[in-house]
Amino acid sequence: MTTVTETDFAAEAAREARRAKLFTRINKADTWFRVLGLSWVTPVLRAAAGDNPKSQITEIWRLLGVPLLAIIAFLTLWATLAPTVQTSLGAIPGPGAVWEQVGELHADHVREREKAAAFYERQDVRNAKLEAEGQADRIKFRTYTGKPTYYDQIWTSIQTVFFGFLIATAVAVPIGILCGLSPTANAAFNPIIQIFKPVSPLAWLPIVTMVVSAVYVTNDGWFSKSFLNSAITVTLCSLWPTLINTALGVASIDKDLINVGKVLKLGTWTKITKLVLPSALPLIFTGLRLSLGVGWMVLIAAEMLAQNPGLGKFVWDEFQNGSSQSLAKIMVAVFTIGIIGFLLDRLMYAVQAAFTFSNNR
Repeated sequence: MTTVTETDFAAEAAREARRAKLFTRINKADTWFRVLGLSWVTPVLRAAAGDNPKSQITEIWRLLGVPLLAIIAFLTLWATLAPTVQTSLGAIPGPGAVWEQVGELHADHVREREKAAAFYERQDVRNAKLEAEGQADRIKFRTYTGKPTYYDQIWTSIQTVFFGFLIATAVAVPIGILCGLSPTANAAFNPIIQIFKPVSPLAWLPIVTMVVSAVYVTNDGWFSKSFLNSAITVTLCSLWPTLINTALGVASIDKDLINVGKVLKLGTWTKITKLVLPSALPLIFTGLRLSLGVGWMVLIAAEMLAQNPGLGKFVWDEFQNGSSQSLAKIMVAVFTIGIIGFLLDRLMYAVQAAFTFSNNR
């Protein structure tokens, strides 16, 4: 009897150890579920592992059930009210009409890719024939110049916003560190920051366009002028949150750390990389997340105003087009802009979670 009891006790201890290890893994994964906006997965896994199912079901309802219910209510209200609002282009499209245009835009992209593939295939056949006939000097390689598809315009906007955001980061972080470390530098830069921070992209864009046209005179450069106009406008409008948060983060680090650096006689570069940046990273990343969000909003406005390639131009072209499907396509673009903005924020939060110990959401 004693042997059986000891065996049962050992088996139970092994099961508890396995459960503890499982919950440890779930807790570690929870950080990344939160990063991806999938917080509801954690209580699902906990419930499956037998951790207080009733409590976990309540948590699943709060994290997943309530948001889904809100989305369903929104779609129902939209479908009900949309037909009652008449515009010059007809009634506001409901969810079904918008989803139909998603399929149309995808089909248009597929057709355009097929045309491009056929164009390059004909070009290869023609060039192979010329080479076989000994007329290699007549061989030419041309780029397909068909219209950009919806996916192409999405990709153009994403490239532009990241280019502008990277330039803004390269400018804002060093200046922010300088302002945070030096009260004199902060006093010098603060008036400039306060003056230019509220300026609208609609005011910057004409100036940027004229400057780029005057300075970037080549037509064979790496970037088109329209790309630079949009990217630099994004830079000018999005660098301020990063600059301000970096300065605040650096200025608010523990003074004991600075004193330790002085005692150890650390060089400026070592002090910044080993003491200042690790302490200020949470606020720096908060600034970066805000800057990327601002940059994305600014970009759409800049593309619409300057008619530069991207989602903003797509919205404006559809507005000018005035067809019966234009409103539905514009609403597809609105949802696309919102979803991409959310994904950009999650991407920055993932980078923040990888490099900091902050619990900020």
